[in-house]
Amino acid sequence: MTAIALPETSFGAVEVLREIDGLLDRVGSGDVVGGPAARTALSAVDRTISRLQAFRLSLVAEADRSEVASDSGLTDTGAWLAATTRQDGGQAARDVRLATALDTELPATRAALAAGEVSAEHAQVIATATAALPPGLDALERTAIEVALVRRARLVDPRTLRREGRRALAAAQRSQAEVDAHEDQVLRTQEERALAKSRLSWHDNGDGTTSGHFTLPTLAASILVKTVQQIASPRRFAQRAARAAKQAGASSAAEVTEATWEAFRAADGDWAHRYGAAFVELIEHLPTDTLSGKVAATVVVTVDHEQLKASLGRAHLDTGHDLSASEARRLACNAGLLPAVLDGRSVPLDLGRQERFFTEGQRVALATIYDSCAAQGCDRPYAWSELHHEDPWAAGGSTDLDLAVPLCGHHHRRAHDPRYRHRIDTNTRGKKSVSYALRS
Repeated sequence: MTAIALPETSFGAVEVLREIDGLLDRVGSGDVVGGPAARTALSAVDRTISRLQAFRLSLVAEADRSEVASDSGLTDTGAWLAATTRQDGGQAARDVRLATALDTELPATRAALAAGEVSAEHAQVIATATAALPPGLDALERTAIEVALVRRARLVDPRTLRREGRRALAAAQRSQAEVDAHEDQVLRTQEERALAKSRLSWHDNGDGTTSGHFTLPTLAASILVKTVQQIASPRRFAQRAARAAKQAGASSAAEVTEATWEAFRAADGDWAHRYGAAFVELIEHLPTDTLSGKVAATVVVTVDHEQLKASLGRAHLDTGHDLSASEARRLACNAGLLPAVLDGRSVPLDLGRQERFFTEGQRVALATIYDSCAAQGCDRPYAWSELHHEDPWAAGGSTDLDLAVPLCGHHHRRAHDPRYRHRIDTNTRGKKSVSYALRS
C-alpha cells in the first residue's frame, strides 16, 4: 500500500477558535473519576487556558499596534478593549500593558505562556519585576534575568515568584549589596505607593449600622487581620464558652466539654459575621492592651542583622508579607511588633521533659518560620494553630522548639486519629510539613 501525503491545511484564527468552542460543548466530566484523574484533567485545562490567554494577549498587542482606539474615537487601547470585551477598565489597561511587554520585551515569557508552561498571572509578575529593574543593565543581563524568572515560574506559584523577582539581579551576577539595594528600593517604592493609596470612608445606613471601606498598606492590614483572627479564633471561643459553662453551674469536665460543643453548634457559622463581631470587640476595647482575655496579636518581623543595620533588603512578617528593612527599623520599637533579628544560627528554645506544654516564647519563635498550619494544603493562619509534639509527649518526647509542629484544630485532631497515619517532613530551614492518609 502506498502512503499518500496530504497537504497541511491552514485554518484562520477565528475558524480554529470556533472549532474549540464547538468541541467544548462535547466535553463532559463524567469520565473524570477520582483524584488522580481530576488532577490530570485540571492540568490539561490550565495548560489550555494559558495557551488561549497567550493568543488573546497577542491579539491585544496587534490591536494596539493598529491604533484601534483612534479609529473608534476612544481614548486608548485599554478603553477600546474594555468596550469590546465588556471588561473592567482597570483590568483592560493592565492587559494592554502586559500584551505590549510580551510583544516587545519578553520573548521567553511569551513563548512559555504560549506553550502553556506558565500562567498569565506568572507572566504579569515577570513583566512587573523586569520593569522595575534599575537602569544600566545591558541586553544580555536583562535576558538572563527574564530566562531565570521563567524557569522559576514553571515551578512556583505567582506569590513566591513575586518575592523572588525582587532579587532578580542575582541572575545577572550582580553583587549581594546590589541585589539587597534593589530589593529594598522595590519594597520602599511599593510602601510609598501603598501609603499614598490609604483611604477610609463610611456611611451611616440609618438602621443602626454603618458600612465602610478602607484601603491600607499591607503591614497595617496584617496587624488588623491578625488581631481580628485572634479574637475570632476557635480556641478563644472555646475558652470563653468553657468559662461561661462553669459560671452557669457546670461542675465536671464532661459537662464543661458538652456545654462548649453546644456553644459551637449554636454559633453562627458565617465567618464574615464572626470577624465583624471581633472587629466590634476590638474597637470597643481600644487600646488593645485592655482586651479581656489573652489575645496574642503580636506581629513578628524577621530581618537579617546586617540588613537591619544597613537599612537595605527586606524583612519578613509572620503573616507571609514582606516590608523594607528601613520600614522595619521605623516600626521596631512599636508595641505589638516583635523584631526577630537573625545573626547566624538561631538558638532553640528547648524545655526537654521539664514542661508538658509549649510556651508563648516558643510560639513566637515559630512565627518566624510559619505563616499557616503545617498540614499540606491548609491555609488556616498560624495564629489559630496548636503546637503538636512531633515525638509524642506520652512516649517520652520533649517540649523542644525543633519538635513543635503548628497544626490547626482540625489537623491536630487528625494527627491523633487512629484511622489516619501522618508523616512529618522537615526542610533545611527546619520548617515541617505534615501529610495524612487513611490507613488501609
